[in-house]
Amino acid sequence: MTVVLDAKLKKPSELSLAEKQAWGSFTDADPALASPYFRFEFAECCEAVRSDTRVLVVRCGGQIAGFLPMQMGKIGYARPLGGPLSDVHGIIAEPGCPVDLHAWLQAGGVPLFEFKSALGLQSCWDDFSTMQDGSWIVDIAEGYQAFEDARSTAEPKAFRNIRSRWRKLESCEGGFEFRMNDDRPEVLETMLAWKSEQYRRTNVFDVFSVGWTRDLLTALLKHKSDAFSGLCSTLNIGGKIAAVHVGMNSSSRCHYWFPAYDPAFGKVSPGLLLLMQTVKHAAEQGRDSVELGPGDYDFKRNLGGWQVPLGQGCIMTASAPTVLRNAARALAGAAERVPAGKLSELPRRALRKADKLASFYAW
Repeated sequence: MTVVLDAKLKKPSELSLAEKQAWGSFTDADPALASPYFRFEFAECCEAVRSDTRVLVVRCGGQIAGFLPMQMGKIGYARPLGGPLSDVHGIIAEPGCPVDLHAWLQAGGVPLFEFKSALGLQSCWDDFSTMQDGSWIVDIAEGYQAFEDARSTAEPKAFRNIRSRWRKLESCEGGFEFRMNDDRPEVLETMLAWKSEQYRRTNVFDVFSVGWTRDLLTALLKHKSDAFSGLCSTLNIGGKIAAVHVGMNSSSRCHYWFPAYDPAFGKVSPGLLLLMQTVKHAAEQGRDSVELGPGDYDFKRNLGGWQVPLGQGCIMTASAPTVLRNAARALAGAAERVPAGKLSELPRRALRKADKLASFYAW
């Protein structure tokens, strides 16, 4: 007997009560979906700032099989929920449920889905992943002290450095203060300004030059519940903000997201010390992990006990030449609208730049 597959694209606000309840039951039942990225509240925040936010709602034989949140571009070029700000994404389904992603997308009329940090713990991504990465996890399931004991044994040099920074912080004139839930309006603006300066200094595209990215952080910080909340924390030295972190929490995991610090306080490594305090606070709040995201950085290797595997690739359900031709035309047209100097003289580079910008500008 053939099971009928039905898939529809909906805005998060269009999901029925039964669908929202199914989403919650799936995330609650699967430890692999511990990240706040998988919470329905995150999808709601994305919808509040991007009109192209959609959820592929899939039913098999009339029963809810699962969900795939995404940003659905104007040319049918779909990307994961949160676009380029997504550190991890995947399907929301019952643990162990067999998933045919190609069939899901085809049934929903999605011609192309490009992913960069798909949850490798879900086998449905394996056939489409061409690159592998990992997101570092700080394990605090046994409490903060157990974490520190384990990691200081594994990385003694790194923790000697951390203890040295603590001593320097304690000797700072004017004292210091950690605020783990700092809702002062100037704090978010300070972080955004520091990150934008960092992007300019390193010649990296400023993700906060696009309005919706700033609005998304503002929307997230308005959520304050045990199941999902935005997080804005600071280290203040001598009455001045020395470091800021903006992230988000689920009931069991804190996601470390956007840190920034004042270079004037660089000798005490304020960003690293704020991270350590964030880990301690998460443990005290009963969370079992802090996710540091992908990236080959010393502090992630030193603090992270293990990695969540991530996959990168693309799924096409329509004719490949048709999809790629339409995408190239649309991206080329988009590139012409971007003030980029001599971009028009460099078509290949223009397309690559346009493809990156497209993920920010919802093309």
